[in-house]
Amino acid sequence: MQTVLAFLVALGVLIAFHEWGHYRVAVACGVRVIRFSLGFGPVLLRWKSWRPRPGQDTEFVLCAIPLGGYVRMLDESDGNVPPHELSRAFNRQSLGRRAAIVAAGPGANFLLALVLYTGVAWYGVREPAPVLGAPVQGSLAEQAGLEAGDTVRRVRIGTADPIDVSSFETLRSLLVRGVVAREPVVVELERGTRGRTASVSLDLTRLGSSEPNLPTMRRVGIVAPYSAPVLGELVTGGPAERAGLRKGDRVLRVGDKPIADSAQLRESIRNATPLAAPQVWMVQRADARLEVPVQVQAVSEGGRLIGRIQAYVGAPPDYVTVKRGLVDGPVEAAAKVWETSWLSLKLLGQMLIGEASLRNLSGPLTIAEYAGKTAEIGIVQYLLFLAVISVSLGVLNLLPVPVLDGGHLMYYLWDAVTGRSVSEIWLERMQRGGLALLLVVMFIALFNDVTRLFG
Repeated sequence: MQTVLAFLVALGVLIAFHEWGHYRVAVACGVRVIRFSLGFGPVLLRWKSWRPRPGQDTEFVLCAIPLGGYVRMLDESDGNVPPHELSRAFNRQSLGRRAAIVAAGPGANFLLALVLYTGVAWYGVREPAPVLGAPVQGSLAEQAGLEAGDTVRRVRIGTADPIDVSSFETLRSLLVRGVVAREPVVVELERGTRGRTASVSLDLTRLGSSEPNLPTMRRVGIVAPYSAPVLGELVTGGPAERAGLRKGDRVLRVGDKPIADSAQLRESIRNATPLAAPQVWMVQRADARLEVPVQVQAVSEGGRLIGRIQAYVGAPPDYVTVKRGLVDGPVEAAAKVWETSWLSLKLLGQMLIGEASLRNLSGPLTIAEYAGKTAEIGIVQYLLFLAVISVSLGVLNLLPVPVLDGGHLMYYLWDAVTGRSVSEIWLERMQRGGLALLLVVMFIALFNDVTRLFG
């Protein structure tokens, strides 16, 4: 129920802001707005303002299908317009005004994201500290010599200026930028208790992929913040309890392999099933060091056997509160809006030319799932989720595809360059083609959703 509610609230907010952009600029340009609709299909609620603006008598409606919305304006293409209202018809406005009204929808989505990012930056958000867990075995990070416990201070992408790293999420975002841009990344870090500094280069051009998905990021090797290899709650009667392990035990070694963090410990457990003999663990318990034989239990996952000990493995990472000042907040928010827009456009372009998989497309089911998850974590994460989706919606609507806002702007550009409007025949053909393309994309996104959730 929480997932459904979070999804509906997200849709309502994003659609309302998008259509509000169209509505507000249309009113400012003197265009009469006939209807402001949230959703499609049968009308559930309708109302009008008691004190409408001069020349306006807009009907506001809430419809049954919450997958979009529209602003219907006075236009001669919809029928005859009384002579005294011709000046308020959309089609009678100048090219610049029409373009401004159309662009205002995506613009409102970018504005919403800017406000949300700014609010979160001012309020502050708790994020894992930029302390590295053990790099993935065989990854670029391991080959470059990164170690568990290294604290990242700055990152430089390509030839750009170094960027301060305030949290692990900031580091992850910068690495994604490097992957998409196919640029080498230099990581400046502190190592050891004395704060010894070092610079490590990760040549992301060797990845051969610019898709920032999980397999690619595992090849980079930095996937999780540092988490101490400490045991949490144990399942009664499980392998961990039967071996004599206790909550709070810190694992120092499994067999002859030193354990630096919880990620290494989990990997050792997962890969232990082929072994017939128990693993010998060295654990720190209070002031004593003990050797404990542990028989890992084999379970089936994804068609193969993996190891389990039925205990929570890993202490929570250290957290920092990332908070920005009065000026820094909007500046960082604007940078995030720009960065998210650019990454979205770049990924769409790579999918178009075949450099990125269409599996990156997500539809309503995935959005609903993430809406529920972020709402469960807390209001800050939910607002950040709304900001990301709002930017994506703005970028999508600006694409030069007929039936989208970007398609209408494309028509206006043609008008501005050639001095004549697109003919009715071509307009109808392109609208049909754009609608067909949109339906195909929606089908692929929905197919990806079903595959992720049920496949």
